[in-house]
Amino acid sequence: MTQRNLLVELFVEELPPKALKKLGHAFAGALFEQLRDRNLTSPESKLTSFASPRRLAAHITAVRSQAPDKEILQKLMPLSVAINDGAPTEAFRKRLEKEGRGHLADLWPNATDGSDSLLVQGDGKAEAVFLRGVAVGSSLPVGLQSALEEALAKLPIPKVMTYQLADGWSDVKFVRPAHSLIALHGAEVKAVGVLGLEAGNTTGGHRFEAAVDPVVIKDADSYAATLEEVGAVIASFEARRAEIVRQLAEAAARVGGGATAIQDDALLDEVTGLVERPNVLVCEFEKDFLAVPQECLILTMKANQKYFPLLDSRGKLTNKFLVVSNIRPADPSAVIGGNERVVRPRLADAKFFFDQDRKKTLKSRVPELAKVVYHNKLGTQGERAERVRAIAKVIGAQLGSDTLAAQADHAAMLAKADLVTDMVGEFPELQGTMGRYYALNDGLGHEIADAIEDHYKPRFAGDTLPRNSVGLAVALADKLETLAGLFAIGQLPTGEKDPFALRRHALGIVRMLMEKDLPLALDEMLAAAVGLFSQAGANTAGLLSEFIYERLAGLLREQGYSSQEVEAVLALRPQRLGDVAKRLAAVRLFAALPEAAALAAANKRIGNILKKADQADAHVSEALLREPAEQALYAAMKDVAPRAARQFEGGDYTGSLQALAGLRSAVDAFFDQVMVNAEEADLRLNRLGLLATLHLAMNRVADLSRLAA
Repeated sequence: MTQRNLLVELFVEELPPKALKKLGHAFAGALFEQLRDRNLTSPESKLTSFASPRRLAAHITAVRSQAPDKEILQKLMPLSVAINDGAPTEAFRKRLEKEGRGHLADLWPNATDGSDSLLVQGDGKAEAVFLRGVAVGSSLPVGLQSALEEALAKLPIPKVMTYQLADGWSDVKFVRPAHSLIALHGAEVKAVGVLGLEAGNTTGGHRFEAAVDPVVIKDADSYAATLEEVGAVIASFEARRAEIVRQLAEAAARVGGGATAIQDDALLDEVTGLVERPNVLVCEFEKDFLAVPQECLILTMKANQKYFPLLDSRGKLTNKFLVVSNIRPADPSAVIGGNERVVRPRLADAKFFFDQDRKKTLKSRVPELAKVVYHNKLGTQGERAERVRAIAKVIGAQLGSDTLAAQADHAAMLAKADLVTDMVGEFPELQGTMGRYYALNDGLGHEIADAIEDHYKPRFAGDTLPRNSVGLAVALADKLETLAGLFAIGQLPTGEKDPFALRRHALGIVRMLMEKDLPLALDEMLAAAVGLFSQAGANTAGLLSEFIYERLAGLLREQGYSSQEVEAVLALRPQRLGDVAKRLAAVRLFAALPEAAALAAANKRIGNILKKADQADAHVSEALLREPAEQALYAAMKDVAPRAARQFEGGDYTGSLQALAGLRSAVDAFFDQVMVNAEEADLRLNRLGLLATLHLAMNRVADLSRLAA
């Protein structure tokens, strides 16, 4: 059998640009996987995917023309069903006919014919009849046909189209109408077909700039080069993207002044999905538009026109922008002028919205929030704003003073007001951002203005946190209100579904409390938030607390802490999350001590003993300490425990845990020499009290029993 490189291309009408990258990888990957499953690829086979606005293609090296034959051993049926009185049953004959080996029944019991044979052997339960034979490997056309059909069926198509074929009667379903198919094994066209197309060796080039039409592909290996040379198409998505990046940097350098194109991977992928032969051009707009907040201008250029705004060396928007054109005319002035004319009305709209919005203060817009539904079970945005205000005031008072509480209340009142502005109505992504601009326009100062913008933070993993204490108070209040309200009405995330992004809100709370080391007790905040909802049940706050600690545990494991370390610290449900990192560090250092394993095991044993005891409070009567080992343990505790407690209260968690290491020998001796469950009730209770006292002393920083192997 021969091995050659394979090229498969499906030439279609313009594909959805946002989905192109995913479609390209999915098509090539599925085709390679299907051919591999059919044993038509080799161990050294390599895959290269191609995706342009009008094509999906795959190049696979070392593809066999015929899959090798494969020995099979197939169980047919139990011997008792297959053979009756020494002769094959009717059911057995039919089964053999189904396998294409019906003639073997007439040869029984010497059922051997060339490479095929029947044999009897055990299947683990009883004797059964097996077919031993050779499965003939499929030819490439047969295997490729089924592989291609499977690959198309598995494509993650955003929306399917139904269209008619050339005969005018038949129709097919696909993401876009398909016009041609290439299937080249080396230079040989393979006879396969899909979507009403038969494979050939021609494709379409650039709509306007191809040197020839159609483009003839000589062999599989010349595909990309031929398309680029005579078809004016860069077929590779990655190569085309890299070319756009190169040209963007080159064009920005020509502008000078340290200008750089805005970085946006999603926009870059989308533009790569729009052009076949990228050509970056520099355009500009009137400087008067720069009076509008740059976020508005940037968003309208990116979202509506797919342009790349240019920033100066200080990160400020300039009046120049970059266009990725799909054509390369000798004189690009018409393309540049056209794009400049197109962007002008968009920027004028943004300026109009901004000017109109500034005619009303944010405070005057607050009553309008009563007309905006937040959730049909939780009321309007106006009602929501009042709940956020209540929580923000409590947090502000705990974080600072009455002044901070008043500022947090003020910012929370205005935080959602920009939702009813024209600009945010047009660009919802600007909520918060526009609120900050309008607050500054109202003369409210940066404390309030920054808090209005920042109360949505952190919006995603790695996002920045609010800049000031007012922003922290309002951001915490906003996320707590969201979580408490949705938990109160039973809208909890399930599996991968989290339509209200509650996991993200919980992680945002965790990050703010930890990274800003805020002196706030988690369960107190949750109780205050949950108490604002009449729909909340008795266990709502508890469920919400558990939900947040689960997010915290996952975050800590991602940061490199072991499950044992995380469980040891979080088992105590520490209320001040800013302490968690210090507790974890202390646990890690403690676990490295030679005494740690024995103390952790003893702690676990003590916990089990106390669970079984009906009466055990942390009280010890010295007069009832009879055995030398329990007297020695009590004496060691009187020395170590106060020291460990002082260090704990002072926040020295490492010192507190390491002080406890001094108890090891006394603890070991106690368990070796003292019967805890003595027959005398007073002795038993006193020894349980001694263990309860020890248990409390040992488990202030973390539950050390979780460190036991």
